[in-house]
Amino acid sequence: MTLNPTEFRKAMGAFATGVTIITVDLDGEVHGMTANAFTSVSLDPMLVLVCVDHSTRTHAHLHAKKRFGINVLCEDQKAISAYYARPERSHEHAEVEAGARFERTRHGTPMLPGALAYLECRLQSAQEAGDHTIFIAEVEDVVLREGDPLLFFRGKYRTVGEEVGE
Repeated sequence: MTLNPTEFRKAMGAFATGVTIITVDLDGEVHGMTANAFTSVSLDPMLVLVCVDHSTRTHAHLHAKKRFGINVLCEDQKAISAYYARPERSHEHAEVEAGARFERTRHGTPMLPGALAYLECRLQSAQEAGDHTIFIAEVEDVVLREGDPLLFFRGKYRTVGEEVGE
């Protein structure tokens, strides 16, 4: 077996993930990106991590602002995920093109009102890792809603299937 980026990407695609939109306020404007490299790190203190490619605009915004939101998407938010996954997206067209309308938290962080969960985060540390940075953040607040998640598996959006019996 030879390891190459294509095979590695396929292997990682075999791991089903939820889909998030990382949001940050920059001078009163909402900036965001789709991310599925997101996970919890610790319960005490409450920490999460998200991995962000160095080439994204969001990468620089996270370093600059140190406060961001993680919006866990529900199954009817595929258009929002696809919009924020595009490299050529512009924050000015998010609502018209994808239906992404944001509210603000008390800290001014953009939050998607229809998201399954929202986590208000304050950057704690950043670790360079290849072509990405691992951002570790303390969770300061959460908002939860009922619904089913938007999933990503083998390069396609999915929804939750049948429950697996015991």
